[in-house]
Amino acid sequence: MTLSNADGRRPSGHDARDERTSETGSGAEQHPSFGPGSQFDQLFNDPRWALAMVRATVLEAAHPQIGGALIDNSTFVAHPWRRLRNTFLSLQRMFGADDHVRAREAARLNRLHARLNGVDAQNRPYDAMDPGVRAWVVATLFESAVTMCRLSGQPMQPDAVERLYGEFRAYLAALGDEAGQLPPTLGEFWSYYDRMVEEELENTEAMRVILYKLFDHLPAPPLLHGLPTLWAAGRAVAGPAIGAITVASLPESFRRRAGLPELPGAQTLMQGAYLAVGLARFLPDGWVKAQNIADLLALSPGSDDPRARTVEALREQMQRAGALLRLITPSVPEPEPAAPPSAGRRGTEEFFRDVLDQTGDGHLTWPDLAAMARELSSRLDLDEPEETRLYDAFAAWWRELQTALDTDGDGRVSAEEFAAAAPTLAGPALIRAAEVLFDVTDKDGDQRIDAAEYRALFRTGFHRDTTADTAAYTRGAFVQDFLTFMAGRQRSTPYDPLFADA
Repeated sequence: MTLSNADGRRPSGHDARDERTSETGSGAEQHPSFGPGSQFDQLFNDPRWALAMVRATVLEAAHPQIGGALIDNSTFVAHPWRRLRNTFLSLQRMFGADDHVRAREAARLNRLHARLNGVDAQNRPYDAMDPGVRAWVVATLFESAVTMCRLSGQPMQPDAVERLYGEFRAYLAALGDEAGQLPPTLGEFWSYYDRMVEEELENTEAMRVILYKLFDHLPAPPLLHGLPTLWAAGRAVAGPAIGAITVASLPESFRRRAGLPELPGAQTLMQGAYLAVGLARFLPDGWVKAQNIADLLALSPGSDDPRARTVEALREQMQRAGALLRLITPSVPEPEPAAPPSAGRRGTEEFFRDVLDQTGDGHLTWPDLAAMARELSSRLDLDEPEETRLYDAFAAWWRELQTALDTDGDGRVSAEEFAAAAPTLAGPALIRAAEVLFDVTDKDGDQRIDAAEYRALFRTGFHRDTTADTAAYTRGAFVQDFLTFMAGRQRSTPYDPLFADA
């Protein structure tokens, strides 16, 4: 057994060269790396992950390459709830017991990462396929899992820490990365982790956005759409608190070097938050389940999900609370949304912000349309070559938009350029994108979308009469609805949750 502190870290001054991860010997108990019985499976539904994953994301974003990729390509600012749900789904696939599902998800992640490369604002290259970068992402998840237990007063036992570390190394290996990217032993890992914190991490723009913008401007999840007053009031209190808790949980040496201010009492607040959230694990089985919570947050009004009736009743209660809050507090943080210019339609500015600007940086660029293709590919669980066909179709649409709208030639389309042109977006490339989307959704190739195919894309029931051939969702009807949403800026029950909702 490795000599270590209760949180799994080596004792101060101990020579890491004397430490070795305890290998499973001939007489030792065998533990699976994935699925039921694994250490990660025991932690997956722990509510403390809500805080730990924010912390891990900040540590990832502090890496220059990851920070550059996040700023240029990620939808975490404009669509954080979508990203949260997709992250949970990916972890569930990778750490589940099904080897085939894990291999498919690993291949999908590798294709996704292969498309994320470029240069940051300091003209430094980034590449999401860099083995060292990918190892750091896995390292932050492992270290934050260990830290969340320690901060909540229930440190993991040393053997459990070693098991968990082995599982995360297996996760990296499942992606096809070299085993040596993460040190072979737990003692060597802590030396690696300390070196990364001291020498590699920076006060990046992406890290600052997460800490000081994301929580202050966090959009309401679909569950709370239509309740801006209530959401803004809660966010005004919770946003700064989450930021302070996250900063206080970061390594002290990095906080000092990055100049991150720690508010008075933040350490007490942080420990209290971890302790309080940790108490939720004593709730009955099934009450706290990560995937169920993520699904509920993403549940849109009007969904045919059986839980929708309960959610609607909850929304009614929250609407009453919001009305009471407005009576008590005349000055509210955010006004109620203005009525749309005409029934069912968006204004140009709203359409640009909610639909086209997927990354939330105020401009339309290729990463925005790539984010749409990525979400569609994820929902449909596409393999090659269908995924590439979809990306290529959206890339052609971006080139069409850039040619028509980029009047100053800076390689992007501003909201002003878009509004001034007031374009009809239904050009040949957009029509082709709609046709390709139909093709990849129509899994059986019968030239119509059935109920199962519809639900795979929109996560809601098929509201057409699928028993009558004349009412089937044909290619023409599908393409027309897509173009009506994209070109006509028409609100759409299925497409809003797909592209516009957070």
